[in-house]
Parts: sequence; C-alpha cells; structure tokens
Amino acid sequence: MTEAVEHRAAKAQEKLADSAGVLKDSANQQADSADRRTVLAADRTVLAAERTYAAWVRTGLAALAAGVGARALLADVMPKWLATAQGCGLILFSCFCFLAAVWREFEHGVPPPRPDTRRLPAPLLIAINGFLILVALAALFGIVSG
Repeated sequence: MTEAVEHRAAKAQEKLADSAGVLKDSANQQADSADRRTVLAADRTVLAAERTYAAWVRTGLAALAAGVGARALLADVMPKWLATAQGCGLILFSCFCFLAAVWREFEHGVPPPRPDTRRLPAPLLIAINGFLILVALAALFGIVSG
C-alpha cells in the first residue's frame, strides 16, 4: 500500500514540476510579448510624429500658394492694399507652419521607449524647412514690392 501512495506522490510531484515549467514558459512569453508591444507602440509614435510633421509642411505650402494667389486674384476685386495684406498674412502663416513643423518634431514630451523605426535626421528637417521659409520670405518680398 505504501508503494502505491509513494508512486502516486511521485506522479503528482512530476505533474507539478511539468506544470511549473509550463507556467514559467508562459510567463516568459508574456514578458516578451509585452516588450514587443511596447516597441511597436514606440514605432507608431515615431510614425505619427512624421505624419504630423508632413501635415504642418503641407499646410504651410498650401498657405504659401494661397498667399501668392490671393494677391493676384483679389487685386481687381478689392483695394490693392487689402489684397496685399491678405497675401502677406497667408505667407506669414506659412512661415509659422514651417517653424511649427520642426518645433513639433523635436518637442515630443516624454521620450518613448527605444523604437525600431529610425527618426528623420534633424539636420535634414531643419535644412528643408529653412529653405521653405526662405522661399516664403522671397514670395512675401515679391508681394510687398509689387
């Protein structure tokens, strides 16, 4: 009888050890999964920041085009000074958008976990937006000088 009890106890101990191994593997898998989800969330954050940057630049380009077009289209409809002022306002708004695009790209608050996705190079963003600001200022000069 004691042999049967010992045999059952050994079997139970073996099942318990197997169960502990499965539980440990499951815990490791969940930890790896949580780490991966965190990295993927960081990737999504980087890509969302790039979409926001693109939206600011797109809005700035639209305002620049509208500012140049406003003076040309409104010159015959309203006083020249008012058409010029509207064009200047839109072009100055485009400069703001180009500055805001770079500012929003670099001011992202709490740093996210290290993503797999690389960020756009900062010198490239500054160079492109600096060039766009120069173009906007040249258009502003062209509108004001008539």
